[in-house]
Amino acid sequence: MDLSPRVITLGTAGGPRWWGAPSAGRRRNGIATAVVVGKAIYLVDCGRGASGQFAEAGLDPNQLRGIFLTHLHSDHTVDMAGMLLFGWMMTGQRQGAPVRIVGPGDRGMLPPVNQHADGDIQPLFADTPTAGTKDMVEHLFRAYSADLTDRMLDSLRPSPYTVFEASDIAIPSETGYHPNENATPEGMEPFTIYADELVTVTATLVAHPPVAPAFAFRFDTAEGSVTISGDTAPCANLVRLAQDTDLLLHEAIDMDWAANSYADVDEATRTATIEHHRKSHTTPRQAGELAAAAGARALALHHLVPGNAEPAVWRAAEEIFAGPVFVPDDLETISFAHARNDALASATSTQKD
Repeated sequence: MDLSPRVITLGTAGGPRWWGAPSAGRRRNGIATAVVVGKAIYLVDCGRGASGQFAEAGLDPNQLRGIFLTHLHSDHTVDMAGMLLFGWMMTGQRQGAPVRIVGPGDRGMLPPVNQHADGDIQPLFADTPTAGTKDMVEHLFRAYSADLTDRMLDSLRPSPYTVFEASDIAIPSETGYHPNENATPEGMEPFTIYADELVTVTATLVAHPPVAPAFAFRFDTAEGSVTISGDTAPCANLVRLAQDTDLLLHEAIDMDWAANSYADVDEATRTATIEHHRKSHTTPRQAGELAAAAGARALALHHLVPGNAEPAVWRAAEEIFAGPVFVPDDLETISFAHARNDALASATSTQKD
């Protein structure tokens, strides 16, 4: 059976923004990546436009097996409603188990308030200030209760829970994880969060403060592997997870853009936001360093911030990483099969020599 393992970059921009059109190239949708193995589809993150891009790529919701959320920031989850509601309506008599939705659990406590705050800040919803994946799916279904009720009672649709099953990732206790004191435990072993006859998905905790937990995922198949970083600063756990991976998809941010942005907000907000970018994200050059340290066969940059930067901004990764470096547009396909990436790496080395 030819698995032809590949990713389809449904959306390649990061950040909770509507990015303007770039001077060259296509407008980028929010972060979402389809991992395709044989006929099976696994979706990582559901950023702005993910459900429409899923359809645009010609993907079949009846072949979707899992949705994996790296963390619960809005730019990674805002189109969960579209995937849930339209996916529910477009799925016929589903064979086998429901689509697994797997992501972070409830944080369990509030994050610390930024040092630049002036006065007390309270969460909007005291009863569920840090809801996890399972609760988020329920909250979305409740928000659309009129739609669900109409379609179940009038069109005789089954419960959406027959199509989707959400669960929170259980972090092994031996890691020493604590959301405020040890959100990215050093030296932790990657652990399995999903497996079927085609893929095994492992996870690790990465550094995206104050988010906790924040995950990176690795998909291993008989014909190749892909590692998806999620949002993270340079992180040893990510390097360990990605060891010898055929393809590393890593986030990237232009720190010069960050330093010169946010003129439209007050000084405290601007300072706090720029600090967040510096402590929680990765530059293209750093992504190249991480790919080299992991021994990855190829690197692709995505979750690009800003989403409308000039292409040259992202090429700094090539100064460090000797293998192929991709900066894909939306709806591009990248193979992570062993043989293809070995051939690419060899061709790239020959060109550079």
